[in-house]
Amino acid sequence: MPVHALDPYYLAFTFLVTAAFQLLGFAIAYTFQIDKITDLTGGSNFFILALLTLLAGGTYHVRNVVTSVLVMVWAFRLAGFLFFRVLMTGHDGRFDEIRKHFFKFLAFWIAQILWVWIVSLPVVILNSPAISDVEHGGSNPSFGTSRDIAGIVLWALGLFIEATADAQKYRYKSSKTTSKDTAIDVGLWAYSRHPPYFGEMMCWWGIWILCLSPSTNGSLSASATSAQYAAIFSPIFTVIVLMFGSGVPTSAKPQAKRFYLKSYGPTAHEGDAIIWERYKIYLSRTSILIPVPPVLYSKLPLVLKRTVFLDFPMYQFDEQKDGPIAIEEASK
Repeated sequence: MPVHALDPYYLAFTFLVTAAFQLLGFAIAYTFQIDKITDLTGGSNFFILALLTLLAGGTYHVRNVVTSVLVMVWAFRLAGFLFFRVLMTGHDGRFDEIRKHFFKFLAFWIAQILWVWIVSLPVVILNSPAISDVEHGGSNPSFGTSRDIAGIVLWALGLFIEATADAQKYRYKSSKTTSKDTAIDVGLWAYSRHPPYFGEMMCWWGIWILCLSPSTNGSLSASATSAQYAAIFSPIFTVIVLMFGSGVPTSAKPQAKRFYLKSYGPTAHEGDAIIWERYKIYLSRTSILIPVPPVLYSKLPLVLKRTVFLDFPMYQFDEQKDGPIAIEEASK
């Protein structure tokens, strides 16, 4: 097929498709100043790449079909949920400061190109002729290896956690009877402050593991094996983005700031100090990412929470340092 001429791993082919699709989305979003298609474009791009590479490769081995379908299910769920949510809210507050600035808004879409392309690498490389087409040096070991099973189980658990947590959070935010003076601590949110992020990480570790059997149980060239192992950058990149980029950092400290201002901000009332005190108790008993029973997490030494359980100092709202700044900003 013509796409084989670009490279045997579909890297150039998928990058060009991703760039074209995202830049088209940017052109529409910037021209009409809308947010409704941003997350839809990102999520659906994963679906497109999985389907396109499966069809382009033409090697409908069980592993290829299963992996591609799992990626498409994940993408459909994510894109559908985020699209529904933005329709209900009317806009996405993340873009309020950059929506009208051409280059700042474009930078977000370029970052989305890299996110989609890098995270899709395991399924893209698996579906490529160099890995799965036996006539081009590929390999197709029988489906059902221990890695296949482990990958599917990990993906399924991750999707369950991610989807369930998103639904629970949406019900919490949309409820007119639930008090918003306390953080959500029901369902999966009682065990983790960011369960959707943990579920998403599990999904992509599962996809990478599921894709590996042609290298571990088959007979591939050294370069093809290296390509499959190099696709580990997908789950690693997912962890990096969620832990240090657009995930936890954009949620943990800003949420703490919001509860602090409920107690001590310019619109706070007498007796509101209890809101911040309750929130600090919530922080002490709820893991920031890895789900842990509150009764166990609350008894862990602080040094373990800050290291093993990833609750790094960068996520902490310092009452002495950050408090006065937050109050001053809110007063303006």
